[in-house]
Amino acid sequence: MIYLDNSATTRLDDHVLEAMLPWLTDDYGNASSVYALGRKARVAVENAREELAHLIGGHPAELIFTSGGTESNNAALKSACSESGLAKRLAVGATEHHAVLHPASELQHEGITLTTLPVDEQGFVRLAEIAALNDRQTLLSIMHANNETGAIQPVRAAREAAPDAYFHTDAVQTFGKIPFDVKALGVDFATFSAHKIHGPKGVGALFIRKGIDFKAHQQGGAQERNRRAGTEPVALIVGFQAAARAAVQEMEQRATVMQARTQLLRQLIAESIPNIRFNTPSESALPNIVNISFLDAERLDGEAILQAMDMHGVAVSNGSACVSGSLQPSHVLKAMNRPDTEAKAAVRFSVSKDTTEEEIRTAVGVLSEILSAMRE
Repeated sequence: MIYLDNSATTRLDDHVLEAMLPWLTDDYGNASSVYALGRKARVAVENAREELAHLIGGHPAELIFTSGGTESNNAALKSACSESGLAKRLAVGATEHHAVLHPASELQHEGITLTTLPVDEQGFVRLAEIAALNDRQTLLSIMHANNETGAIQPVRAAREAAPDAYFHTDAVQTFGKIPFDVKALGVDFATFSAHKIHGPKGVGALFIRKGIDFKAHQQGGAQERNRRAGTEPVALIVGFQAAARAAVQEMEQRATVMQARTQLLRQLIAESIPNIRFNTPSESALPNIVNISFLDAERLDGEAILQAMDMHGVAVSNGSACVSGSLQPSHVLKAMNRPDTEAKAAVRFSVSKDTTEEEIRTAVGVLSEILSAMRE
């Protein structure tokens, strides 16, 4: 299998698994227990919290562990607008992940004023729209980079346009791939996930800036300083720590490899496949994503393209894994003013540090053959 869907998830690194194994076997204590086995687990959790907080430029008291990006996004938005009562208005980017758009829609039904911020044809938010939202009772949620196109949003500029608003950013796709610092960006909340950086599934984190009166969205226990109830998954947290450490330490090296692969991908696609459009910007984009659509998409079946690629041993997607199997066009591409037919037949390639040049060449060759057959 040639795996080119690393924005959906990544392979667990061997050294991450090794770090996790003791906490799945001998050191299985509950981190809330007071005896030695529990205290040992607590030390591991707090060591991970300290290191992860350092990696994002924050303080350990500003980081809580969650089950992943979806929970972190839900907790940030719903607590700010409901449990904590910080915001009466919510503004989200039109190309946000559904883990932001769906809770935002639910909050609107509950009485929160919702504004959807438009994007330009490259997928970048319009800063002029943000300045009008500069209000302490407003929560802005703008992702750091898009999961379908890789477009890196101007988060710092958006923060400067609305300095008084609360600001949340979904950094699931960026942390460990490009530099991320909560202080430099000026955000109040930030969302992270382990399985996008060769860590385990089922664990993530939420940054909550010190001084914010954040009340738990999930109740049932006093864990995470009363901000997120639930037994901490020690093995997953340790795995997240190991994956994050390696990703940040090797960031420049990994980015160089991934950028070379996506540049080759763009070159080969442009040379061998007619009637295509690159939806990933040539600048201000993640190094690992290339999203394309087809100008003659009305003649093509997007789902059939993915299935044919799979039958040839190449795993790609048409966007977010969270809506896999949906016949609906990509909301991201529609927001970028792509026709419905084009938004349905898009293909997203997402490489990793382990992707080889040979795999790229093979994958493009397979796609070229499939499209030629469909067009004929």
